[in-house]
Amino acid sequence: MTANTTSPYYPMPNTSPDPKTSPDANKEQRSISSLYELIEAQIDFMQQWLLQQAEPLANEAWHWLSAQPMSRYLSCEDLQHLINDWLLSQPMTEVMRTDIRAILQTLIYHPSNDNVPLSELVDETQVHTLANYIGSHQQQRNGLIHALIGNDTFADLLTQTLYHAINDFMENTLDKAGGVGKLMKMGRSSFEKATNRNLDEKLQTYLHRNIKDLTNKAEANAQAHLSNEEVSRLLVMGWARIKDQPVSQLQTYLNNDPDNGSIQHIEASVQQSYNRLRLSPYLRSLVAASVKTWYDNHQADTIAALAASVNIDELAVTRFTPTLLPIINDAINSEWLSAHLRDMLQAFYRQPNIQQALAKKDE
Repeated sequence: MTANTTSPYYPMPNTSPDPKTSPDANKEQRSISSLYELIEAQIDFMQQWLLQQAEPLANEAWHWLSAQPMSRYLSCEDLQHLINDWLLSQPMTEVMRTDIRAILQTLIYHPSNDNVPLSELVDETQVHTLANYIGSHQQQRNGLIHALIGNDTFADLLTQTLYHAINDFMENTLDKAGGVGKLMKMGRSSFEKATNRNLDEKLQTYLHRNIKDLTNKAEANAQAHLSNEEVSRLLVMGWARIKDQPVSQLQTYLNNDPDNGSIQHIEASVQQSYNRLRLSPYLRSLVAASVKTWYDNHQADTIAALAASVNIDELAVTRFTPTLLPIINDAINSEWLSAHLRDMLQAFYRQPNIQQALAKKDE
C-alpha cells in the first residue's frame, strides 16, 4: 500500500516540535514519514497473511468452537429472552407474509403436482395404521360414524334433496293430469287456507322429522353392529378410491383469485391465530417449559454435539467453508478493516514506551 501522509488516520503527535523553531525538525519529519510507511506495510502484510490463512483459520476456529460447552455462552434465560422478546413479541413482517403466500402459490400450483399421485404423499402403511387406530378406539370410531351418518347437516341435505324430488314430481304430474291436476291444485290451495299453513313447509317438516329419526336409528345401529374391522376397512376403501388421483386434484377445492384467493384467506387466518396466541400467557408458559426441558437435557453438550443433532458435522463444515471464503476474503480486503488496523497500529506506536524505543533506535 502507498503511504498517505495526509490521511486523517495519521494525526501529527502532540509532542512534535515546531518545524520553524526546532533544529531537529527535518529528522523528526523523516521519522514520522517512516512510521507511516511502516504502518501501511504492516496493514498490507496482515491482510495478505489473513487471505492466505483464511481457510485453515476458519477450520481451526470451528474446531475450537465445537469443543466449547454451550452453557459457557448461552443460558436458559438467554433463550427465553430470545424467543419471547424477539420472536413472539414481534408480529411477522409483511415482507415475510408476502413470501409465504408466494411460496404456497408456487408449491400448490406447481406443474409437477399433475404427475404425482396422493399415494406418494401418504404411505400406505400410515393409512392402515390410522384406520386400525380409529377402528379400535370406540370414541374415535363413534365420532366418525356420527360425522358420516348422524350429523344434522347430512339430515338437512337429505331432507332438501327429497323435498325437491317430490315437489318436482308432483308439479310435473299435475301439469300432465289435465282436469284432475287442476282439481288437486285447488285441493292444495283449500288445504293451505283452512290450515293457515303452506303445504311445502308442512312437507319439509314431515320429511325432516322422519329423516332425522331414521339417521339417528341408522347411527345407533352402526355404532352397535359395525365392527372395528369393518370401520377400518371402510377407511382403507375410501383411501383406495382417491390415492391414485394427482396432488393437483386438491386445487379444485381452492379459489385461485390472485387478489382474494384461498391462499390469501388461509395465510390471513393462520396469521390471525398466531397473533392471538404469540402474546398469550398460555403460549408463553408452554415455551418456557419447552425451553427449560431442552436446556436441561443439553446444557452439558458441546457446540459440536448440538450441531450433530441437526446433522452438521465436521464434513458438512468443511464443505461449507468454500462458500464462506469469498465473504471472508472481501471482509479482509475491505476498507473498514484497513481503517481499524490503522487505528490499532497508530495506538500501538503512540505508546510512550514504543516512541522512546523508536527514538533510541533513530539516534
